[in-house]
Amino acid sequence: MSAVPVVVLAGISGTGKTTFLEKLIRELKKRKVKVGTIKHDVHGFEIDKPGKDTWRHAQAGADAVAISSPSKVAVVRNVAEEMSLDQVTELIGDVDIILVEGYKRSDKPKIEIQRMACSRELICAAEQLIAVVSDGQWDVGVPLFGLDDASAVADLLVKKYGLPR
Repeated sequence: MSAVPVVVLAGISGTGKTTFLEKLIRELKKRKVKVGTIKHDVHGFEIDKPGKDTWRHAQAGADAVAISSPSKVAVVRNVAEEMSLDQVTELIGDVDIILVEGYKRSDKPKIEIQRMACSRELICAAEQLIAVVSDGQWDVGVPLFGLDDASAVADLLVKKYGLPR
C-alpha cells in the first residue's frame, strides 16, 4: 500500500484557505474520497469547554485525555515540543488523502490560495506548487483555478493521486 498523499493549502491570512478547504472537502466527499485534515495553529489551542469532565481531567494534571462516543473519538495530549507534519499525519488513520491548512514551510506539495486584495505575490516557490487558486493571473507552470473552482481542484487531486472516483 502506498503512502497517503499529503497536500498543503498555503496562503497568507485572510485569503480564504479555510473557506476553499471546506468546498474542496465537500467535492472530494461527493467522489467517495476519505479525507483527513490537519490544521496548524501556531498560537496553541483548546478544544475543551471549561467545567466539562475532560477539561477537569486536564486541569487536574492528566498528560493525555481521550473522549470516546459511538460515532467519534478525540485525544488531546501534551507534547514536549511541536510535532512535525509527518508525525501528525501518522495520527490521522484510514484516509485516502490528507489536506493540511498551514505548515506552509513543509516539504509537502502545495496548493496556494492567493487573493489579489490580500497580496500581489505568491508565498510558495513554483517548484513546491501543484496548483494555484486565485482571482489573479499566474503563470508559474502549474494549473490555475478560480477561488470557487473546488470541483476542478478535486478533479486534479483525484487524477494526480489516483483517488477514488
